[in-house]
Amino acid sequence: MAKSYTLAEIAKTLGGTVIGDAAVRVSKVASLSHATCGDIGFLNETRYQSQLATCGASAVVLRSDDVHLTDLPRLVVPQPYAYYAKLAAMLSPPPIKTPGVAASAVIHASASIPSSCSIGPLSVIGAGVVLGEHVHIGSGCVIEHDVSLGAHSQLESNVTVAHHCSIGQHCHIHAGAVLGSDGFGYAQESQAWLKIPQLGRVRLGSHVDVGANTTIDRGALDDTVIEDGVKLDNLIQIGHNCQIGQHTAIAACVAIAGSTKIGKDCKIGGAAMVLGHLEIVDGVTVSAGSMITRSLLQQDTYTAIMPFQTHQGWLNNAAQIRHLDKLARKIKNLEKQLALLKSS
Repeated sequence: MAKSYTLAEIAKTLGGTVIGDAAVRVSKVASLSHATCGDIGFLNETRYQSQLATCGASAVVLRSDDVHLTDLPRLVVPQPYAYYAKLAAMLSPPPIKTPGVAASAVIHASASIPSSCSIGPLSVIGAGVVLGEHVHIGSGCVIEHDVSLGAHSQLESNVTVAHHCSIGQHCHIHAGAVLGSDGFGYAQESQAWLKIPQLGRVRLGSHVDVGANTTIDRGALDDTVIEDGVKLDNLIQIGHNCQIGQHTAIAACVAIAGSTKIGKDCKIGGAAMVLGHLEIVDGVTVSAGSMITRSLLQQDTYTAIMPFQTHQGWLNNAAQIRHLDKLARKIKNLEKQLALLKSS
């Protein structure tokens, strides 16, 4: 049975001001449109204000500016969405991992595995691996030789961490992710491609999240570095020698080519593409679907997207794009002729 808390207990633990009955108990966070008795909802955007009128929650989390919108018991906080994240973790804590090593796990004799760790079935841990306290390795993971994982880090099922890579403390690597695969490095000789050995590593700082089926290539010479607090969504490709600064968040299906340096506190929207050997400074936001073809050296929001339209309309516009240079020259000539007519 889920544990419930009063609003007073929640405010004491997480902060916030209670308006209304502080003894109301809640056990689950729910959306305003689906919340029922015992749930607590949250209002973060004005477009959802109308849902408060019919909300069946026992309480809501909102800003002080929105207090007048409902008579339900309220927790008033400056940032409802961030508060929701903390409250959801409080009401729905992750299951406690039981320490121990599954009988089917294969662990090299030289690996260092504290007794507080949990190692899932069919996982493979190579020579010289060092795990910190309370590390969890899910079923089917492969950790190659000379890898280190910091305390309290978690690998979900079927994660691969290639040799000599390092992962900091409190990291969470989701299912199917691959850290330390070879970067895409080839040198062309005549008509053949010669593979360039990838001699660097992947280094993750602490409190890094890596989404399912995301791949991070090892460096060619220098390391690929993901700094503290970075959050990576599912299905992201990060090329060799990239550097991702602290607390940057990158949404799903983003591709970042090799040797690109991204600053701290950046936000990159889903399906964006960043070409190689570029620099993006701190605090930049890249809109979803954008292609970044040059360095972004000033903090701002950057967008390179053609608005969607009917297919036929897109075909018509695409045909005209091919002639933009010609049209621009015609306009310049017409402007010159018009200026001559005015002057005469």
